[in-house]
Amino acid sequence: MRNRKISIFDTTLRDGEQTPGVSLTPEQKIEIAHQLSKLGVDTIEAGFPIASAGDMESVRNIANAGLTSEICGLARVLTKDLDTCIDAGVGMIHTFVSTSDIQRIHTIKKSREEVVEMSVNAVQYIKDHGMRCMFSAMDATRTDLDYLIEVYKAVEDAGCDIINVPDTVGIIAPSGMYRLISKLDKEMNIPIDTHCHNDFGLAVANSLMAIEAGASQAQVTVNGLGERAGNADLAETVMSLHSIYGAKTNISTEYIVETARMVERYTGVQIPPHMPIVGENAFAHESGIHTHGVLENSDTFEPGIMTPEMVGHTRRIVLGKHAGKHAVLRSLQSANINPTDAQLDAIIKKVKMLADKGKRITDADLYTIALDILGRPEGMPPIDLKEVSVMTGNITTSTAVVKALVNGKECVTSNVGVGPVDAALKAVETLIGQHTKVTIHDFKIEAVTGGSDALAEVVIGVQDDKGRIVTARAANADIVLASVEALVTAINMLLKT
Repeated sequence: MRNRKISIFDTTLRDGEQTPGVSLTPEQKIEIAHQLSKLGVDTIEAGFPIASAGDMESVRNIANAGLTSEICGLARVLTKDLDTCIDAGVGMIHTFVSTSDIQRIHTIKKSREEVVEMSVNAVQYIKDHGMRCMFSAMDATRTDLDYLIEVYKAVEDAGCDIINVPDTVGIIAPSGMYRLISKLDKEMNIPIDTHCHNDFGLAVANSLMAIEAGASQAQVTVNGLGERAGNADLAETVMSLHSIYGAKTNISTEYIVETARMVERYTGVQIPPHMPIVGENAFAHESGIHTHGVLENSDTFEPGIMTPEMVGHTRRIVLGKHAGKHAVLRSLQSANINPTDAQLDAIIKKVKMLADKGKRITDADLYTIALDILGRPEGMPPIDLKEVSVMTGNITTSTAVVKALVNGKECVTSNVGVGPVDAALKAVETLIGQHTKVTIHDFKIEAVTGGSDALAEVVIGVQDDKGRIVTARAANADIVLASVEALVTAINMLLKT
């Protein structure tokens, strides 16, 4: 397959709207069509014009938009459907009819002979109007092979330009698809296209097997949209062709992520973080071994033959419970934060502690944690906080218990307050009362990031009995702990000066 040219036929505008809950406006459809043309899609199936006046309008607008992609309309093998496509001004008509016994008998209720006749008449009608024609034997993978070949050869003789082999209910195995296309390729003299559904998660694999076996075109959708479990995903199919098989397409791969995000935005169907190529985690690394390797040479834990830059993505180093020293240090240095080894160890310890509690650590969180650690006095602090416990409720007076080493001696104290933060801060003041008297000069809490698990940054100003004022900060997903840590840091700064 190396250097073979494969054509990409995109059905997002048709199959995307068959995704449950998706309804695109005419304006959104034409924007997506422009994006698909920019991406380099060879053929865009703009819709099913007979379905509604809105579909007809959208298909006509797209056909008249002057796009570089060929514009195709979908039609049953019925004259009224074909006429609607012709009126819409498309360059190709994709006509289809059920050929498997189960669909033929129970849906269209036609004999095998009638289906062949209807197919031939539809193709001839399209060609008589000077248009390109694609023919699909719907449910091809459940159609008797001899009969399937008979139908395809009949439409070929009628002038059809390309046949499509749909795995309509997604039931064929990749090896089965390879055998089927191999047999059809020996029988047919016109190009073969394939349309695979993803009911068993095999749509991309089946599309690739079809191409290996001789198909020259694959039908895909952006983000794998489509009815039931969707269709073969554009990004996965194209990048497999380019990077694994060494085949060629007209797709400008650097626009793949951009296109995926546009379709996500308009359809409201979110891209799963772990989705290959376009997902948020597609080029993200957290594990210490992985991040160390990727920072040294990205090929160590990435395919190498596909990079984030190739598809318009970015590589991310994710900080969490598996984060290693190299990843954390590289992230900090990129923000011009240069901790000592001891400070870096403290930062990593804090990151892992928060991650163990289910907190997702963003870059903003990391920088806040780092500034908190870097702002603390180095060496053994006069007050080494060990434990904070708080009891609060709507009918309970807020009570806090604080345990710490004060100049190497373990001390425990408690206090009450108008809320958990007030109670905890008063407990700290009680704890250090015999060493220094302090008053809180100012107090500010800010959420670093959004969400109920946002990291809280507390900035606190403290004044001692000598009139000295210091300001300290702390960051924690727990507001009470952030407040206590900020106060203890400020007091340590006073006691060490």
